[in-house]
Amino acid sequence: MKVLIVRVGAMGDVLHALPAVTALRRARPEWEIDWVVDPRWARLLVNAEGNGPVVGRVYLAETRLWSRAPLSIQTLRSVGGLRKELRAGGYDVVVDMQGTLRSAVLGGFAKAPRFVGYADPREALAARLYKTRFPRRGVHVVEQGAALLAAAAGVELAPAFVELPREEWAENWAAEEVVARPMCVLAAGGGWGAKQWPVERFGELAKVLRGQGFDVVVNAVRKDEAVPLKVVAASGGAARMVVCNVSGLVALMRRTDLLVGGDTGPMHLAATLGVPVVGLYGPTNPARNGPWGPGVCKVLRHESSVTSHKRVEEIDHGLGRVEVPEVVEAVERLLRGEG
Repeated sequence: MKVLIVRVGAMGDVLHALPAVTALRRARPEWEIDWVVDPRWARLLVNAEGNGPVVGRVYLAETRLWSRAPLSIQTLRSVGGLRKELRAGGYDVVVDMQGTLRSAVLGGFAKAPRFVGYADPREALAARLYKTRFPRRGVHVVEQGAALLAAAAGVELAPAFVELPREEWAENWAAEEVVARPMCVLAAGGGWGAKQWPVERFGELAKVLRGQGFDVVVNAVRKDEAVPLKVVAASGGAARMVVCNVSGLVALMRRTDLLVGGDTGPMHLAATLGVPVVGLYGPTNPARNGPWGPGVCKVLRHESSVTSHKRVEEIDHGLGRVEVPEVVEAVERLLRGEG
């Protein structure tokens, strides 16, 4: 059996799809399981040599290029090349675990006998492209993904804890970057403004954690990234910024003792790797999108928060009412093993 997974991004979404695919790999080790993903998140699936614990082959969907220059020669070549590769793959079943029109089109490129998706995908038009639709089952997206893949593959699946690829250079880099233990990572980004706890409060939290003996790190993708820089400034030097790509972040998280952050990819990465997590939630519902993994997690969400996925820049009213002492208390309870 040859199975193709379509889950292009983002980081947290890929991580939330992996428990289902990991379970399928363990249940059917002889099957070929491949994946279509954005190049930014490929290292969550395979290392630079193309080897990974779950996926055989990764196809790269260069979505940033397509969005930036949709009619360019480069985009046309990229889309055309991917279409040719997928059609030549000879897949028995394709499972769209993303549910957008773009992901449905990509899955359709493979021309598989069975093309499966949710009956109620994120974008309704996507459902018209599936050959088979299954109702969404489960509350958390990890549970939903496992139910969809199980129905598509005809195999009973329960979400499995995930192993991520290792890059030797990244492991060596992270070993040098961790200057003291315990280390706490502050994932201060939020995807959009409504999900982002104020940088001033992250700065105050960093001061408290530093006083408790933590080496406080703020992760960043670029050295000029605004939010991490503002957190470091607000901390008065209690926090430091670490710049790394996805491979580096994975290696860094393996050496992390605590993460505090919002509903972001780095927070979900920490949970996947079993790092103790305090999640700060506002407009997104932690019952559906909360941290999932083998470690202990504590989620803070004010009762006044209303679930919404509108990408507005103004902070969610409820998230704005989560204060630093409440977060400090959650950290202390988590580290005492109270969850």
